[in-house]
Amino acid sequence: MKSPKSLPWYARKAGVPVERAEALWRKAVRETTAHSDWVGTSEFWGASESRFLELLEDEKNTLCAPNVETFMRSQHRMGLMPLLAAEEMFTAISANWQRFRNQMRKAA
Repeated sequence: MKSPKSLPWYARKAGVPVERAEALWRKAVRETTAHSDWVGTSEFWGASESRFLELLEDEKNTLCAPNVETFMRSQHRMGLMPLLAAEEMFTAISANWQRFRNQMRKAA
């Protein structure tokens, strides 16, 4: 049985490993098969996907993994701030020095 192509995206969005999402997909299909009269219809796959999303949401709620991505991005940006400030300062110094040299050449 093939899993949907969007399964890795759903897994990443929920913060669940892809292997676990595949297991949840198989479980959703098994449960839908048990309750459905016709297997393979569009209603069947729609019910399977909605059950999968329910199971994935339940799995997401049981995970105890803090979301530190936003924190790490802000720390990275704050770490770059002194370097960006130094770059701007050296650019300004260089521009002023070039202006000063041009004025000295014109005066001479």
